[in-house]
Formats: sequence, structure tokens, C-alpha cells
Amino acid sequence: MSTTPEAPGAPAAPVETAHAPAHATEPPRRIRALYTESTVTVYQAYSPALGLPAARDGRFPAAWKRERMTWIKPSFLWMMYRCGWGEKADQETVLAIEIERGGFDRALGQACLSHYEPGEHADRAAWRRELKRAPARVQWDPERDLRLRALPQRSLQLGLAGEASRRYADEWTVAITDVTPLAREIHALVRAGEMGAAAALLPEERPYPAPGGTPGLGRVS
Repeated sequence: MSTTPEAPGAPAAPVETAHAPAHATEPPRRIRALYTESTVTVYQAYSPALGLPAARDGRFPAAWKRERMTWIKPSFLWMMYRCGWGEKADQETVLAIEIERGGFDRALGQACLSHYEPGEHADRAAWRRELKRAPARVQWDPERDLRLRALPQRSLQLGLAGEASRRYADEWTVAITDVTPLAREIHALVRAGEMGAAAALLPEERPYPAPGGTPGLGRVS
């Protein structure tokens, strides 16, 4: 299972020219996601032992550890970077999890940044106090292009712990779909150099209206 976020200061690689125009006007940080009026889709990758039953039943099995922090990603390409197109060990099953926007927004509003940021917190002590009590954590990591190279813009990772993790698994989840075949199809097109065809298959992610209090988007503790 993908549970470890990328280091927040990871350097960005050169942006592929063919994909730069689509990101040229992007702000430094933005939530982009596939969403409807009531749900938002996030991605995770698991071993087949966990991922396949979850997709089959449309809910996480009892073996899914609800007491552990779990990291969800609204960006499909960031998930592909994290799981290596579903080829990394214990991340062979890529899931698209459709969850209630109410739960997602609540978690964002109650979250704390996973690292200290001077413009976000009064001081390190204040950040540590908030981090200790927050049921969710936000991390902003470089968005990825189709070749999984870092872009200048950063995308959201949301870590859920305690009650937030349990509610994600047992209350917020509306549907779970195995998108491993889609990941493999897009990856095959990328390897063949058919970038346009690969891009056409990507989920239609658009700017998500982040709720007030979303860490890293201007809030000062």
C-alpha cells in the first residue's frame, strides 16, 4: 500500500515541452481532481490481496488497517509516479476510490501540513501542537507529466489517521474501481511514444474548489 509521502522539498525536473502549455497558467499549488457535485475521486495502490477484494465488493475489506494513516491522491499521474504504473511491489492494483465530497472537505479543513512552513504557522511549536491533534495531514508534492517527471506545480496528498481513516474506509467511500488496466494501457502508449493518445485516456481532472482552511493555500495558524 502507498502510505509514505514524498519529501516536500523534492526538486522539479525539466518540464517536457509537449506538456508545458497545459500547466503554464497553473498556480504553485492547486487541487486538481475528477469530481461531481457530491463525490471526488482519489487514488491508492495496493497489493492484489487487498486491492482486488476492495474493487470487487466496492468497500475496503476487514484486513484494511483502519488504525493506520493512509494517504490518498486526487492526481492520477502522481499516483502513477508513486506506484510506478502499478509495477512496484505491493502496489500492483491501482484503485480509483470515489468518496463523498463532504468527508474530503472536512478532512482538508481539519488537516495540518505534514511539515513546518513559516508562512502557515506562527512557529514550529504551534505547528507541532496542531500536527499532534489534527486527524489529517496535507502534503504538496510536484505534479507529474506523462513521463512522470516533476512539474513546477504541486499536487495534494492527503493523509488520514484515526477517526478520519476509519470514516474514509467505512462511511465516505461510495465506489471503488480497479483502474490497473487503464494505467497499463496509458503506460504502454507512453512507452510507444504515442503521447497524444495517452493523454486522451487520462481522467478529466479539473481545479477543485478547496474549502477554507486547506493547509498550504494561504491559511495562517
